[in-house]
Parts: sequence; structure tokens; C-alpha cells
Amino acid sequence: MSVATARLIVLIGGACLLAVLVTSVGVEPVADAFATMSWWLLLVLVFPCVPGNIFDTLGWRFAFPHDRVSFLTLWRARLAGEAVNTVTPTASVGGEAVKAWLLRPRVPYSEGFTAVVVAKTTITVAQGLFLLLGLLLVSNSAADGRLLSGMRWLIVVELFAVAGFVAVQVSGVVGGAVRVVGTKLGLGSALARAADVSLVEDTLRDFYRRRPYRLLLSLAAHFMGWLLSAVELWVVLRLLGVEISPTTALVLEAFATGIKFVTFFVPAGVGTTEGGLVLIFVAFGFGAPLGLAFALVRRFREVCWTAIGLIMLMTMGGRMPTRSDVLALSTSEGEPA
Repeated sequence: MSVATARLIVLIGGACLLAVLVTSVGVEPVADAFATMSWWLLLVLVFPCVPGNIFDTLGWRFAFPHDRVSFLTLWRARLAGEAVNTVTPTASVGGEAVKAWLLRPRVPYSEGFTAVVVAKTTITVAQGLFLLLGLLLVSNSAADGRLLSGMRWLIVVELFAVAGFVAVQVSGVVGGAVRVVGTKLGLGSALARAADVSLVEDTLRDFYRRRPYRLLLSLAAHFMGWLLSAVELWVVLRLLGVEISPTTALVLEAFATGIKFVTFFVPAGVGTTEGGLVLIFVAFGFGAPLGLAFALVRRFREVCWTAIGLIMLMTMGGRMPTRSDVLALSTSEGEPA
């Protein structure tokens, strides 16, 4: 079975799960939630999503050894890459390569690709710290014990996953990851040549060794991005008339990101995101209808920003990189255009 076929099967399974959730919970509670929010949905599209995007873009900017690309360019490239991650079955891999590709007129592809790898590392570490904060804030009696136990084990799994990811980067075998990205995009070894694997590996080791302050700044910026996602949950529930404390909102969001971490392979998190939120809301006594309503409000926001990201992709690069694009980079890489 090919990877594409497996992704399609997973996507269909997620869509079926979403259909079961909507059927079980009912359409009426979800419709009521959207009616209650009315034009306040426009607020959710802007705040706190925009501040969150700003901090995540800063996290990527600090992943470069030097500030060579304007913030606005990075912001646009990041939106485009995240949109590609959402609409293509590449398990959040294809969009990362696209982010670096969109910066090719300003920095060498290898440098952009290195910054993407560093930023992916720091955002994952920040997510782990965010989940840990949620576990520290939650009371043992506040939720189902099985959920809390699962989240504690998830912290351990994520710790080993991040440690292994960093070890791969500094051990000189990151070239395999580069080739995996190329395979996902259908570019094969051409991407590995364009990214200059040996240069990427050397730059990664040099960054971790000589730029610890930028590494910490990237981590802090991404952590702020995760905190703002909790603010979004708090804002939406307050607009729906639910009394919820900021601390509880943070715990709910932290656990939701944990489920997102283990279901990264599901394209756009279809079904698993909604199912995870319903599970968490039920465990904390908020009920399945509210969990599903919030999940679909967030899905609506995600669809809108994905559309914006695809517009950014068209205005910056016009399309996904092709094999000929990457082959051209592999022969001209060196100085930014």
C-alpha cells in the first residue's frame, strides 16, 4: 500500500468519525452555537489568531542565524506553508519545504530549510512545555483519571520524540529527513541536492552550539503562540455564555494539543481534532455538544486562514515547487537572488 493510499484511508476514516460525532451529538447544538456567536465569529478570525501567528512567525525568524528576511515575508511564507500542510496529505511535512522554497529569492534554500527544521523543533518543544503546564495546573479531581494518565504518558513519549529529533539533527543523518521531504513532494533526490544536505547538517550543529539565545527566543515565541491558542478557547466559550476560568481554558487547550500531537498523521486532523475536543470537554464536565461546537468554530477559523494562506502561496510563488524548480536550485544555490 502506498503512502498516498494510506493517507486517503486515514482521511476517509477521520471524515467518518466526524460524521458520527455530528450525528450523535446533533446538528442543533452546533447551529445554536454559531447563531449565538453571530458576527462575533469575525472576532475569532482575527483575535487571538493574528497575535498567535505573529509569535509563531517570530519563532521561525529567531530560527535563522541572522535576521535576513523581513517579518512580513516570513509571515506570508508561513501562512502559505501551513495552508499546504492543511490541504495536502503530507503529515505536516510538505508545507515546511514550501516555506523554505518561498524564501529562495532572499536566502539560500539550504539556510531556509535549516531554519524550518529548527523552528519545527522549538515549536514541538514549546508544545510539550505547554502540555506540561496544563498537567501542573489541573487538579486530579477535575477530569477523568484515565485522561490525565494518558496525558502524563504522552509527555514521556513527546520527550523521547523531541530528544530523538534533535539527536538526528546533530548526528549527521538529517539527510534522510531531507530525502523524505523530497519524496513527499515528488521531488526525490533533487530536493536533497538543492538543500545541500551536508551544509544543512553543519548549519544545524553550528546553530545549536553558537546561537543558544536565538534558540531560546524561538522557543519562547512559540510558547506564547500556544498560550494564545488557549486564549482563543477562552474567548469562544465566553462568547457562547460559558463561565470558564483562564486556567481551565489553558488546561483544555493543552490537552487538545496533546491529542493533536499523536494524531499528526491525519490530514488536517479531520475527525480526530473534533473527537479529541469532544473527549476532553466531556472529561471536564462541559459536555459533548459544547466540545463539538467549539471544534467546528475552530475548524471554520482554520478554513478561512487556509484560504488566506493559499492566496499567499499564489502571490509569492504561484504554485507548489516542481522537480524542475528544485533542479534549478540545485545548480544555482549559493548566493541569494
